[in-house]
Amino acid sequence: MTEMQKLYLLVPLAPLAGALVAGLFGWAIGRRAAHVVTIFGMVVCLVASFLVYRDVMAGNVFNGSVYTWLVSGSIRFEIGFLIDPLSATMMMVVSFVSLMVHVYTIGYMADDPGYQRFFSYISLFTFSMLMLVMSNNFLQLFFGWEAVGLVSYLLIGFWFTRPTAIYANLKAFLVNRVGDFGFLLGIALVLMYFGTLDYAAVFANAGRLAGNTIELFPGVTWSLMTVICILLFVGAMGKSAQFPLHVWLPDSMEGPTPISALIHAATMVTAGIFMVARMSPLFELSETALSFVLVIGAITAFFMALIATVQYDIKRVVAYSTLSQLGYMTMALGASAYSAAIFHLFTHAFFKAVLFLGAGSVIIAMHHQQDMRKMGGLAKYMPITYMTVLIGALANAGLPPFAGFFSKETIVEALHHATVPGAGFAYALAVAGVFIGGFYSFRLVFYAFHGRERFADPQHPDVRAADAEAAAAAHHDDDHGHDTHAPHESPAVVWVPLVLLAIPSVCAGWFIGSFLYGNYFGSSITVNPAHTAMATLARNYHGVIGMMTHALGTLPFWLAVAGAGTAWFIYIVRPDLPTVLRRRWGVLVTILMEKYGLDRFNDWFFAGGARALGTGLWKGGDVAVIDNLMVNGSARVVGWFAAVIRQVQSGYIYHYAFAMIIGVLLLLTLAYVG
Repeated sequence: MTEMQKLYLLVPLAPLAGALVAGLFGWAIGRRAAHVVTIFGMVVCLVASFLVYRDVMAGNVFNGSVYTWLVSGSIRFEIGFLIDPLSATMMMVVSFVSLMVHVYTIGYMADDPGYQRFFSYISLFTFSMLMLVMSNNFLQLFFGWEAVGLVSYLLIGFWFTRPTAIYANLKAFLVNRVGDFGFLLGIALVLMYFGTLDYAAVFANAGRLAGNTIELFPGVTWSLMTVICILLFVGAMGKSAQFPLHVWLPDSMEGPTPISALIHAATMVTAGIFMVARMSPLFELSETALSFVLVIGAITAFFMALIATVQYDIKRVVAYSTLSQLGYMTMALGASAYSAAIFHLFTHAFFKAVLFLGAGSVIIAMHHQQDMRKMGGLAKYMPITYMTVLIGALANAGLPPFAGFFSKETIVEALHHATVPGAGFAYALAVAGVFIGGFYSFRLVFYAFHGRERFADPQHPDVRAADAEAAAAAHHDDDHGHDTHAPHESPAVVWVPLVLLAIPSVCAGWFIGSFLYGNYFGSSITVNPAHTAMATLARNYHGVIGMMTHALGTLPFWLAVAGAGTAWFIYIVRPDLPTVLRRRWGVLVTILMEKYGLDRFNDWFFAGGARALGTGLWKGGDVAVIDNLMVNGSARVVGWFAAVIRQVQSGYIYHYAFAMIIGVLLLLTLAYVG
């Protein structure tokens, strides 16, 4: 094994070692040692990832097996690594954001009794995600895929004494099972038709099978590649929270804030985006699959952004923002702009982590209050948190020169030039979503950090409305009191990671030239020559400054500015307007507050269906068949048979003599007949 191969192993094993030590021996080593060992593991992971990234950028790509798990006939099930520009970039992003979250957790979870357990979980989560992005075959991909799902279940329900947290993690688990079922079927089809689970072998033979068809129903033929790609994407819809399998992500806010940043910034929810980009050699062979991806992404980006505009929980605003941004990434995938999708994943990881961790800093200062109606005027009390959140909001809104501008602008332009069916529909929703993104991003900033200090005024209409709503919902997990102490800046262990994440939130987009137009990904990503969107953008690219200058005359830029300006007017100039608008547009607001009824439908269909199925299996299967028919029924048969036999075993000699005579008679009859 070479030195670099040892580094490949070190990247995922360092956080795994930290997770095992903190999880198994946390009770013995104490709180301080638990965070020291896990953070040390993450530092080792980040340094190793950087060395691997530098080696890959020097032109060294690795694709090989680590060990063989089992062999069945000619099929080998292996654990192996594919280290190329795509995986190396993901390794850097995941390890850096995870390290920042680990450090931040020291301050955020300081008083939590599950301190060691939490550090173990987030390190285990990082290990799982790294195994996913480093995999060179579908077996290991599925292992990492399910492992991040399992650990996210544990993290979302970390505060397991809260009914809302238990409901949220069960919801996430069930919805993801729907997506994972499709994902598993897609992998099964790959194994069935390609005879291997190795990426390289599958991609090499994909063109040969591109013309194959499959009958899903008798007499109805589908393109094999279309079916495989759509099934794989169904998995991505669950993991990356795309409509209609998005409903789990906002409820996952019930978990502690550090995992909100970890799950929703650079790790779990981006797994689906990474997977589709990795599978580009397959998706490029099915325009139907690309159109499906494109339309689903457009619906998610626009309609989830609308819901963000009516949320009051500061974490849920950011959560719905994540859904919308994931929709933009998915649209880019559908437009064959895979590099643009990964670039937005890259920039989004930083500014979304800033927004989540900034929200957590506010929650700490507000004594675990999350309702923005009970905030206001926090900028002067929390200047560092305010500046970092402002940077995150500017990047999220897509305003230059911040990171989000370059990646989002590229996606919108790629949609404009895309030729995939549905691109026009996606472009229209993407442009409209830019205005909404600017609005909800600055709504958070102005509502929470500017204006009147509502946290000190229990009679303020917003505060009274929040209290009434909370009382009606009986949401006992929130703090509904009115603390008279002024908020203050969070400790350094909280704001230092915020500052470190805010820096790339400003400048990460400046690498767009080499990232998108300099053959950065090499052979990691495959694009059909007929899909020319990114090639067109490359011809029109004139540098970072030129891109910002050009944006000043484009519709998306002014829509983002208009969105931010609208938020300023409504929440600063005319703070009475939200009440007026809510009264005038009550039906629309109600639809958005009800999240289009999808939560209720999923509760009825998936959760209710699962409960009905469980009840049916319990009453019909367990009680009726197993208990009554098989167990009690067999006992009744034995009892009946015993009762009949008991009539013969009476104890009277003449009964036995009569039985003997009958027996002899039967034997003689049989002998005579024979």
